[in-house]
Amino acid sequence: MLSDEWKKLQNGSDVRGIALEGVEGEEVNLTPDKVYTIATAFAIWLSRKTKMGPAGFKIAVGMDSRLTGPSLKEAAIKGLKLAGCDVYDCGLASTPAMFMSTVMPAYNCNGSIMITASHLPFNRNGMKFFTKNGGLEKADITEVLEIAENEVPPLSGRMTVVEKVDLISDYAADLVRKIREATGKERPLVGMRIIVDAGNGAGGFYASKVLKPLGAETEGSQFLEPDGNFPNHIPNPENKEAMESVKTAVYINSADFGIIFDTDVDRAGAVDRHGKEINRNRIIALIAAIECEGHPGATIVTDSITSSGLKEFIEKDLGGVHHRYKRGYKNVINEAIRLNNEGKYTPVAIETSGHGALKDNYFLDDGAFLIAKLLIKMAQMRQEGKHIDELISKLKEPAESEEFRMKLGLEEFAPYGNDIIKELGRFAETVPGWTVEPRNYEGIRVKCDETSGNGWFLLRMSLHEPLMPLNIESDEAGGVDKIRAALKPFLSKYDKLDSSKL
Repeated sequence: MLSDEWKKLQNGSDVRGIALEGVEGEEVNLTPDKVYTIATAFAIWLSRKTKMGPAGFKIAVGMDSRLTGPSLKEAAIKGLKLAGCDVYDCGLASTPAMFMSTVMPAYNCNGSIMITASHLPFNRNGMKFFTKNGGLEKADITEVLEIAENEVPPLSGRMTVVEKVDLISDYAADLVRKIREATGKERPLVGMRIIVDAGNGAGGFYASKVLKPLGAETEGSQFLEPDGNFPNHIPNPENKEAMESVKTAVYINSADFGIIFDTDVDRAGAVDRHGKEINRNRIIALIAAIECEGHPGATIVTDSITSSGLKEFIEKDLGGVHHRYKRGYKNVINEAIRLNNEGKYTPVAIETSGHGALKDNYFLDDGAFLIAKLLIKMAQMRQEGKHIDELISKLKEPAESEEFRMKLGLEEFAPYGNDIIKELGRFAETVPGWTVEPRNYEGIRVKCDETSGNGWFLLRMSLHEPLMPLNIESDEAGGVDKIRAALKPFLSKYDKLDSSKL
């Protein structure tokens, strides 16, 4: 069993913690010593899983642009050397590139570690782990941390090799190759202006190493230089300020397309030629339109909070199957893999957050590859005088959409929250105009007819925090408020649930 000290470092299938002093009320708990120990534990864990000694393993280590990245990367390398592993020091890299180090023939690593905390504030950092089979699961991370806390690693005594490599350039070159092969052209983006907003994270390479070799003009791209202070905006496609920033850049520069990445490039969003954002339901609809082409009946797995309009678009306009599942990128990925194993063709697993994983890319949540698929389609449609935004012209979008995040004020919060969900299910059956969705994998989702808000709501438990997010969507102005008002008296009965902002 993990102690609280180590348990707090686990965030689902990642390690995350506070790595930098200076924020009031937050104490550093992810130190170089901790990272050193966890890296050594990963080597031991991998040795036991593969039934091979860690001595001689090749492990790649990379980082995003966070201020604590260099010190934590060096600590991880030191821990791997202790276990007898040879190490590729990848420097600044993306999370998807770190997985690719395990499958690209020139690297062929036994495993890899990415030092990142995704879109979290600048004082946080963390670790993501990969083997040739993909990212570690939640149970795997628990095992690694248990080894780190409870076992004294043996000294291998082996002379190890640490080699600095330019993984991100090799990864980018592979993306360029794939786009060229798919389009049949050396420079398929000639004549197109495409802007990248990296938010000072690790995604700045995309402008110089992917778009320019393909012929695109990238003038107007912004915040490409890595800076762990994130001085311009949070590198997060879901962040309103970040999306407004790239939309403005597209407008000012009369660009054909805009791209925005999160810090470690496993998520992406976009902006079309009109300056309209392509994220959340819209980016799901776009990749679904591309992947369903020529594959009638293809299943698209999404998270639970996607819109009713998206479901209608996938099933009626594209002829596909929309499979809503639990929030969490590993959840949707694993569900898509399961469906494929059952013989149901499932090319896409994607969250509204921008985590998109495709069957033809190892089901790796890879923002750079997701954008590459869009670029391929853009180039193909351009030859016909068409534009990529036309693919989702029939997508019906809600008039209003809002999320309320309500805190649970008790330590053992899950039973309390789950009881609220069960009782809400019983209550919903008594409300005129409300219908509980019969196929739902997370929380409770209720459809509200034209007399009761003309939309839907979903109440669920947060994956990792004592929170109950409530998502409400409506197809009419004022509908969200109508649904919210009908829910508030019920939710206000629970004294451990803070529904004051509802």
